[in-house]
Amino acid sequence: MAIETRRWRGGAGILARTCTLDACTTSRQDSVEPAVAGRAAGRSRWVTAARLALAVMATGLVGCGYSNESLHRDSVRTVYVDMFQSRSFRRGIEFQLTEAIRKEIAQSTPYKNAERGKADTILEGEILDWDEAAIGKSFVTNRAREIAGTLLVRYRWQDLRTGKLLVDRPTAITTVQYVRPLGEQDFDGYQLAVDQMARQIVESMETPW
Repeated sequence: MAIETRRWRGGAGILARTCTLDACTTSRQDSVEPAVAGRAAGRSRWVTAARLALAVMATGLVGCGYSNESLHRDSVRTVYVDMFQSRSFRRGIEFQLTEAIRKEIAQSTPYKNAERGKADTILEGEILDWDEAAIGKSFVTNRAREIAGTLLVRYRWQDLRTGKLLVDRPTAITTVQYVRPLGEQDFDGYQLAVDQMARQIVESMETPW
């Protein structure tokens, strides 16, 4: 029968001294308990995984690479936007699109709008169709709740110095949805599509990756 048991840490482990009525004995136990060992192993695995993840990220950043090159062509300085032609019954939309493209070029690119005789390049195109379709009707007024407008064009961008086609799009489509309040004219609807198409055309003038 043990009368007293004491434990203290030794150089290589934990010493346990147990005394009975007859004598005292000393025994040695492992210095790291199973729970402590498990936590240490878990931390080691976590550190290893973290180091591996950092190495992968570093490799990815080096592989992707970053470029300071311009999104636009250095060889082009000026653009002449010819008046778009139109097959659509909606008259006047070709004027709106032409002006919207010229404005977008001036605002979003380093290119300058110029007269045909002084321009490096020419952008020309044709409106193939403008279509509106009602999306649902109001039960109260029997008017369309929402309108979907689709603008279809084709265009090309050509270098006047070499004759090379820089961009050639036989078909370009943009669709807008809008709600027409009472008294609003159709013009407000297709102006949204015109502005969106102008941005799409000018974005295609960026240098391909």
